[in-house]
Amino acid sequence: MIVHLGMVPHRYFIINKPPNMVSQFVSSHDVRLLGELDFDFPEGTHAVGRLDSMSEGLLILTTNKKVTNLLFLGEVPHTRTYWVNVGHIVPPETVQLLRTGIPIRVKGGGYYTTAPCEVEVIERPAILPWHQSEGQPGVPNTWLSITLTEGKYHQVRKMVREANHRCKRLVRASIEDLELGDLPPGGVREIGEEEFFRLLKIDNWKSVISSGDLRLEPSVENQAY
Repeated sequence: MIVHLGMVPHRYFIINKPPNMVSQFVSSHDVRLLGELDFDFPEGTHAVGRLDSMSEGLLILTTNKKVTNLLFLGEVPHTRTYWVNVGHIVPPETVQLLRTGIPIRVKGGGYYTTAPCEVEVIERPAILPWHQSEGQPGVPNTWLSITLTEGKYHQVRKMVREANHRCKRLVRASIEDLELGDLPPGGVREIGEEEFFRLLKIDNWKSVISSGDLRLEPSVENQAY
């Protein structure tokens, strides 16, 4: 549901995007949309970045059209951490390969070697509710924590696939210090402006917002009306 408002201060939200939902408010396809979440988003709310329909976890929504450029096009790249459940046991040499860089296929048919990133084998995150994508209990699998600053299309899934593992579940856990925490699937949390930019480690936000710089219009399908 969307509430139409006049001129109001910018608002900032995080959601725990559930699987089988696209990161859009409008689509010509028969898919679950952000507007189906049980929350009254203000007019002009849009997603910052995207998670593919099957991926879960932290997604930023805001009425501030400058956040995307501040976050993704700044001079200092911002870290994003993903929890990844993959089939079978991941050996140490594969973890090292993922850390140092692995060629992935990109648009046009070529290959791109990913930048070095942080990869660790972790216990299953206790705060995550079980999902059928994990398969039956007892089936060999591994949970990885992958922290990177790049954002190539389907990068994490492609990295895992090139390492000969199948990505069964992908959850974005954090962007810098902005964390998913215990927010349940489909849950929405509003965050104050000062805290929002502090957690994202964006220091110049006040000057940028007050200026005409770094304005990025979100695509129509990403906006709430």
